[in-house]
Amino acid sequence: MSDQHIDPAGNTQQFRAFAQRSENESAAAPKRSAALPIIAVVLAIAIVGVVAYLLLV
Repeated sequence: MSDQHIDPAGNTQQFRAFAQRSENESAAAPKRSAALPIIAVVLAIAIVGVVAYLLLV
């Protein structure tokens, strides 16, 4: 009995289309900026500094 199901991984053109689609999807993903965490840390340090100053004055 022969299997009529054809594996798409065996087809080079379909594999190339799959690989290219995966690259395009990952390239379209938004890049996370490092600025937001840096700003949050600086702001937290500033708030802690202001609170410490107000408690010591």
